[in-house]
Amino acid sequence: MSVGFKIDFLRYEIGHGDFLHSFFSTISYHLEPEGWGTKYPYLLNHLYNGKLCVTDVAKAVTELEEVRSKLTHFSPNEVIWDIENLNKKPPWGTNISGDITNLSNYFVTSDGRDLFDVIFVTFKDSQDLKVNIEIE
Repeated sequence: MSVGFKIDFLRYEIGHGDFLHSFFSTISYHLEPEGWGTKYPYLLNHLYNGKLCVTDVAKAVTELEEVRSKLTHFSPNEVIWDIENLNKKPPWGTNISGDITNLSNYFVTSDGRDLFDVIFVTFKDSQDLKVNIEIE
């Protein structure tokens, strides 16, 4: 099933729910040694669980900037498809584009956009419209 971010009447397509879960799993596994949501609560506890309040978007922007920077240090083969089952692999295996050089540019939406860029646009639009972000 396809998921996306929703702000009022706007929808930002992401792709399959497993793909979005992989994005958050990768963040937590590699960057949160104390466990899910301990370092990036606005991304992994609020946004991941379906709703990020517009009043928390600025904090989530800061978290996402740090995450993007830190994921540049991990190779594509270090992607985590499912933090609850580390044996699971992406359906495409290691057959990825040569443009993907690290985990900061690994995640590309179903319509070909960089997931980080989509989330940053979603955050900006949320602030501009003063509306919460939901995952649907």
